[in-house]
Amino acid sequence: MPSSSSSVTVVSKCTVYPNQKSTIKSLKLSVSDLPMLSCHYIQKGVLFNSPPYSINDLVNSLKQSLSVALTHFPALAGRFQTDSDGYVHILCNNAGADFIQAKAKHLTVDGVLPPNCDVPHCFKEFFTLDRTISYSGHDKPLAAVQVTELADGVFIGCTVNHSVTDGTSFWHFFNTFAEINRGALKISKSPDFSRDTVFNSSAVLRVPEGGPKITFSGNEPLRERIFHFTRESILKLKFRANNNAARNGFSESAEIFGKARNDTWDPASRDNNGSAKARTEISSFQSLSAQLWRSVTRARSLDRSKPTTFRMAVNCRHRLEPKMDSHYFGNAIQSIPTIATVGDLLSHDLRWGADLLHKNVVAHDSDTVRRGVEDWESAPRLFPLGNFDGASMTMGSSPRFPMYNNDFGWGLPLAVRSGRANKFDGKISAFPGREGNGSVDLEVVLAPETMAGLECDEEFMQYVTVV
Repeated sequence: MPSSSSSVTVVSKCTVYPNQKSTIKSLKLSVSDLPMLSCHYIQKGVLFNSPPYSINDLVNSLKQSLSVALTHFPALAGRFQTDSDGYVHILCNNAGADFIQAKAKHLTVDGVLPPNCDVPHCFKEFFTLDRTISYSGHDKPLAAVQVTELADGVFIGCTVNHSVTDGTSFWHFFNTFAEINRGALKISKSPDFSRDTVFNSSAVLRVPEGGPKITFSGNEPLRERIFHFTRESILKLKFRANNNAARNGFSESAEIFGKARNDTWDPASRDNNGSAKARTEISSFQSLSAQLWRSVTRARSLDRSKPTTFRMAVNCRHRLEPKMDSHYFGNAIQSIPTIATVGDLLSHDLRWGADLLHKNVVAHDSDTVRRGVEDWESAPRLFPLGNFDGASMTMGSSPRFPMYNNDFGWGLPLAVRSGRANKFDGKISAFPGREGNGSVDLEVVLAPETMAGLECDEEFMQYVTVV
């Protein structure tokens, strides 16, 4: 019998299996995978206009395409198993992924994309496995897809265990799923399942009895908004950060890694052959991040002596020497914290905070990645996600992820949205803007009073465009 909530009615639910059995038996979780066992599953999805055929035809097509995609990504059709030595593995046992068909035909595309407003709550209901932590992959599917029919559109939401994928691997799978559904006979990028990287380890993570718990409450009142930045606004921010830098005698020549390297939304980062240039300036993303850090910190009205932290999740695949395969499937991320007192951050110009972020990103090279692995091995632990001191921010995702490269056969997405997973006061996610060309959307989650302050912050809002 269909079940309903305030916005969504579940029409049907089934398990989709790979159309071929996996040749991979198991994959051991790495030093980068294991800390995510206490995090929620990743929930990201895309909104489309209605396809030019029936919802039943769409559902059948998506089920078939998902079955083929799971053959290429057998880890997502598996389950976790902890062996007698305490190591957690992904058993590629073809147990399948969940597929949910739902409807919310009282909702319209325009209605769920209101300009200059908070993100509607209905998006939280467009995903399954809500509030599920990754450790639950021992007995729950590691991936699930929910297709929700609106009055004039559809939302395809994907939920994936965070100990199985980071953002890079998540969007690789999602892009492949779309590619297959629009008729590709051969996928363009095969995942690399090798487990011979620096993240492989003999260290054992001992989880609490009964399994780990989420490290933030998840019950505090929050507001969530999407702030849109055009390419022109981003370049103004970047110019301001670097122009201030020049006047203050700032000079540093170093290659920017992480968010800035291979920065497809910043044409200045490429030479004529499409290769990344050596960077001698604060990047677009660092400039935008620094502005957000300043403005949110100001809106929080904190004591000026209090330390504030800005964390960035960075991709380590290209940082290591030798480099990892760019299509390595799993987590290959580390967190870079940048710390300053409230007084220092707010009394200096944009350049000052942007320069702190810039130097930290530059310094996170192969040796730093390896030291991070060794540090974790000396004391294996879960990742403490949250804002424990009321003064922290965590930047996730990336405007470089190919979120809009998801044509399922009838056009590109209208919007990218996420579910309830891993959200707390100060959690930020960066998405590419729909128009591309260097535009950026920031999904900002804040306490209500802080969001109200940010909306009144003229230094920040002058760069925001209402779409």
